[in-house]
Amino acid sequence: MDMQHPATDPHAEIRAEVRKLCARFPGEYWRELDARRGYPTEFVTALTESGYLAALIPEEYGGAGLKLSGAAAILEEIHASGSNGAACHAQMYIMGTILKHGSPAQKAQYLPGIADGSLRLQAFGVTEPTSGTDTTALRTTARREGDKWIVNGQKIWTSRAEHSDLMLLLARTTPKDQVAKKTDGLSTFIVDMRKALGNGLTIRPIRTMMNHNSCEVFFDNMEVPAENLVGVEGKGFRQILDGMNAERLLIASECIGDARWFTQRSVAYAKERVLFGRPIGQNQGVQFPIAKAYAQMRAAEAIVKQGLEKFENGLNCGEEANMGKMLAADAAWAAAEACVQTHGGFGFAEEYDIERKFRETRLYQVAPISTNLVLSYIGEHVLGMPRSY
Repeated sequence: MDMQHPATDPHAEIRAEVRKLCARFPGEYWRELDARRGYPTEFVTALTESGYLAALIPEEYGGAGLKLSGAAAILEEIHASGSNGAACHAQMYIMGTILKHGSPAQKAQYLPGIADGSLRLQAFGVTEPTSGTDTTALRTTARREGDKWIVNGQKIWTSRAEHSDLMLLLARTTPKDQVAKKTDGLSTFIVDMRKALGNGLTIRPIRTMMNHNSCEVFFDNMEVPAENLVGVEGKGFRQILDGMNAERLLIASECIGDARWFTQRSVAYAKERVLFGRPIGQNQGVQFPIAKAYAQMRAAEAIVKQGLEKFENGLNCGEEANMGKMLAADAAWAAAEACVQTHGGFGFAEEYDIERKFRETRLYQVAPISTNLVLSYIGEHVLGMPRSY
């Protein structure tokens, strides 16, 4: 079965090159990392050297200057090839905040290094243990003292913190009871983790059901130079919203890639596995769940495409970004369920890679935003019903 995109796809060449790169990192590579909870340094290095992690950085700073749809195509193909972009995808969606709100000096200081791989921007410090997805309730504070900010607090699920040089950090700079809107008073900072580690910054890894390199981080009077404030003080929440929509569209693209991978595996096995004198794919009980998951994936794909087009044209894409992420995650999970069921006991065997991908794709029912919050967004902001929380 050929599930590649048509030749008319504007990113066909990029997709083909990404598939070639991923072929150098087969299932054995990912299984070995999974067993020891290792970071895919070689894979990330290969992506960096090929320019894929600098996809969204303008050419003047050494990047490819692609639009978001180009980055989406890259991540989709990584996942459709059986690899995992979670080790590095944050570099793509964090980028938007610096590109849109960063000063010329900040862009000149950081973007060339990120583009050539000498700097890694992989950590996004937003979520906290007590606030979860209620971002405006975060408690990490930054207090201005002369030419620096003093940061205190804690973040959780800060993925790749151990493998990143820079962190984009959201902290409260004005107490919540002193702002007119609860989304005000939050500011964004670029943190040089190389300097901060051991000087007010502590990183503690969290072991999870999949190899996601996630951590909790602690700030104890951590100093951040004043010039590392991104954009206008107190407007950090608005600054990261664009990044959040980009994140949802890119994660949705990864889920579409996962759904393609699972479906390819399911179809191939259903055609070759013979029981009771016939291929198991001839049985509707096997065939229909695979077909339905494929239909779900194609529908999600259409919504994500609309979201990418809106994003690239500067239009509000909140509806498509949220729905696309939810529908793509659902499609990937349906394809994963069908794949495990089709393979029976072999679906649980490590050597088939299905159980690894099954664990990896389950995350996106929860992150980067849970299904219930997506539904709340649609209910309130799309359908105009009263706020549900």
